[in-house]
Amino acid sequence: MEHNKREKIMAYVSQYAIITLSITIMSVGVYFFKFPNNFVFGGVTGAAALVAKLTPLSAAAFSSWANMILLVVGLIFLGKKFAMTTGYASVVMSAELMFLEKFFPMHGSLSNQPMLDLLFAIALPAIASALLFNVGASSGGTDVIALIVEKYTHIHSIAVALFLTDLFMVVAACFVFNLYTALYSFVGLTVKSLVIDAVLERIKMCKAILIICDDKDPICNFVMRKLVRGATYTPCFGAYTDKPHYMIYTTLTNREAGQLQEFIHKENLNAFISMLSTTEVFGKGFNHA
Repeated sequence: MEHNKREKIMAYVSQYAIITLSITIMSVGVYFFKFPNNFVFGGVTGAAALVAKLTPLSAAAFSSWANMILLVVGLIFLGKKFAMTTGYASVVMSAELMFLEKFFPMHGSLSNQPMLDLLFAIALPAIASALLFNVGASSGGTDVIALIVEKYTHIHSIAVALFLTDLFMVVAACFVFNLYTALYSFVGLTVKSLVIDAVLERIKMCKAILIICDDKDPICNFVMRKLVRGATYTPCFGAYTDKPHYMIYTTLTNREAGQLQEFIHKENLNAFISMLSTTEVFGKGFNHA
């Protein structure tokens, strides 16, 4: 009981540590590379760039108000747990943007090279968003709308939902700024969606493992007791020798697959191992089950 409680606390702390790190990465990318160049990839920060251009309201202030409104929407449609993590992320992001705005005022492009700024404006927020989605959170804003679209429609890719949700901001950039900025923004939105999709696929990557061995017990015990995963085995015969063997099938994370492989080599078990990478895993023990 005490062990389970400790594990829950550690998981909770780990989740919020990842959220804090992700938001910090996103804030740096947005403030230093996105805002000064008027890049509008969508989201509340994209809308903030438009509002800051058209009104006396600062980008940071608009982001704060918009995030609070959309957080209430997220609470209604996505649940209390999501609202808690996203609310924390929104507060941290608003605080960090206001901090940067006060102590590191920007009066133009950081590098004076639009393409270089564009790369960082895409990569940093995209990686941060993928990390947030993976732990069941978001940075707030139109990410909330995209997650609602993904949940209640036949669109089962968060990257596609984000692209469709944020495309409006890119179109608006044509009228508020200029065609040059809008084209940069469209490229940024497209690449951002692809990066989020690629990072999420990489994070969710698991190994489907097939093992042919003489003795199933050491391997099955290691998988069940050490890795706390399930396994399936069946008797089989070698086609060349016609000798009896066992075939074990299990699905593990990349880290767990490495541990299993190391155990088999360390124990000098006579086993043939085949590993296939997979991202679509549904069942007990996996986050996206």
